[in-house]
Amino acid sequence: MEFDVIVIGGGPSGLMSAIAAGEKGARVLLIDKGQKLGRKLAISGGGRCNVTNRLPIDEIVKHIPGNGRFLYSAFSEFNNEDIIRFFENLGISLKEEDHGRMFPITDKAQNVVDALIDRLHDLKVTIYTNSPVKEVVYEDGRVIGVELKDGQKIAAKAAVIAVGGKSVPHTGSTGDGYAWAEKAGHTITDLFPTEVPVTSAEPFIKQKTLQGLSLQNVALSVLNPKGKPLITHQMDMIFTHFGISGPAVLRCSQFVVKAMKKWSLSSVTMKLDALPGQNKEELFQSIFKMLKDEPKKAVKNTLKSLLPERYLHFLLERAGIDLQAQGTVVSHEKIRSFVNEIKEFTFQVNGTLSLEKAFVTGGGVSVKEIHPKEMSSKFTDGLYFCGEVLDIHGYTGGYNITSALVTGRLAGLNAALYSKSH
Repeated sequence: MEFDVIVIGGGPSGLMSAIAAGEKGARVLLIDKGQKLGRKLAISGGGRCNVTNRLPIDEIVKHIPGNGRFLYSAFSEFNNEDIIRFFENLGISLKEEDHGRMFPITDKAQNVVDALIDRLHDLKVTIYTNSPVKEVVYEDGRVIGVELKDGQKIAAKAAVIAVGGKSVPHTGSTGDGYAWAEKAGHTITDLFPTEVPVTSAEPFIKQKTLQGLSLQNVALSVLNPKGKPLITHQMDMIFTHFGISGPAVLRCSQFVVKAMKKWSLSSVTMKLDALPGQNKEELFQSIFKMLKDEPKKAVKNTLKSLLPERYLHFLLERAGIDLQAQGTVVSHEKIRSFVNEIKEFTFQVNGTLSLEKAFVTGGGVSVKEIHPKEMSSKFTDGLYFCGEVLDIHGYTGGYNITSALVTGRLAGLNAALYSKSH
């Protein structure tokens, strides 16, 4: 059996790619090794599916620290507003939440997956599930088809590799695409976990002193060896039994990995500012006033509105202040020391959880070897890449899926145009 375009991988970029190729009238085969299409999509956004982000393009690119600038050309062809229109045309109404995140009004990721699969059926796309691909077959510098693990050979003029990275492997992304890319002459940049919890061997972590404690709207920084911030994110975080997690931590995680590699470090310093809205002097004055206004009260009670109780007690002890001490006996020096702990609590982290535990894979097929408006290989005719197999990675919040859908759209469209003209 012969097809114009074979799309390998039934995740967001693969589904979008197969639809785009089908809309151009190509005979499309979508192959997935798993039983179900859209498995990663179905669990994204906590099962609600954050389909894109409505921030301006420049902002979206800023939120994709891993080669986001490569996407400028792609966005000129198909952008986040086009994604919103695309889903609305499929009957999926979207709503905007904080930070521009777009969700289906139903809050059900499965509705998004079902709408995409319905569209594939409308376009008469052939779908093979439970069909692992052994390899993409090339001849004389061009694609001629694929071979399945069961030995079946399927001819096609174009192939789209949309198999994802190596994170969240239970959804099927186990890094299969890298070998097929290398066989076509492509470079795979170093793979590393991003959007992943961070580990620490600090005594307060080991002793579970703060385990389960959430802090809201803190400023968390990763410091370079000279003590200067490489990145700061102001969001929520949580202390865990192995280290730290939560939105601010996930966003900082790739900078921890990169710093350890760049400077050959076994640990990296992170800095936590629990009250980023006030500078040190303002904070000192307000704490001084609180203690002065209630001189006979125990410090821990006077200051209880300042921070969550466990964190307050933890920092007071670090500053050498007795929790039961009366406000009058606390010296200026100790208040300043306490303010420093609130604004600049530093601790050592020694890495992250594994790539398999990460939300996103850093690294992948080098974007220098891909035509940015077409997602086509610069080395092999008829070969296209999209989604997380590429060396593009963003923060969580609809940025990775935007990249996947945009690159998927262009890969499918151009694969169809190529196969029609050859």
